[in-house]
Amino acid sequence: MTVSDPGGRHSKMFSFASVLGLTGIGLGAFGAHFLKATLENHGSMETWSTAVEYQLLHAVAFLAVAVWAKTDPANPWLARISVAWILGTLLFSGSLYLLALGGPRILGPMTPLGGALLMLGWALLLVAVRSRGGAEPGQVI
Repeated sequence: MTVSDPGGRHSKMFSFASVLGLTGIGLGAFGAHFLKATLENHGSMETWSTAVEYQLLHAVAFLAVAVWAKTDPANPWLARISVAWILGTLLFSGSLYLLALGGPRILGPMTPLGGALLMLGWALLLVAVRSRGGAEPGQVI
């Protein structure tokens, strides 16, 4: 079933997933090439790579949720997952990017807060699958 929703919830989800993927690829390349010496001097190449990895992983996961939202627009859990993953990625990956570049250590607590929001999004995904608004057994989402 395809639902027309121009500019609606799933369109916004596709846009967010695209932005996360685009910036994740860009930041990965930027770190591997332009910032390589800086990151190596700070001993933070691994930190930068972790930020990129989590951002890209959640871009792909977010894309899957956007597809689900297109076929199940009444499912209220999908918007909650989206908020958790957007905020989680901004806090987790964003704080790691800044820390890798020598940002103030006060940013450190933002990383686990972002990680907790990413985990919350995954927990909400489980709830969405198990709820009445989720997919029926055997249904492809």
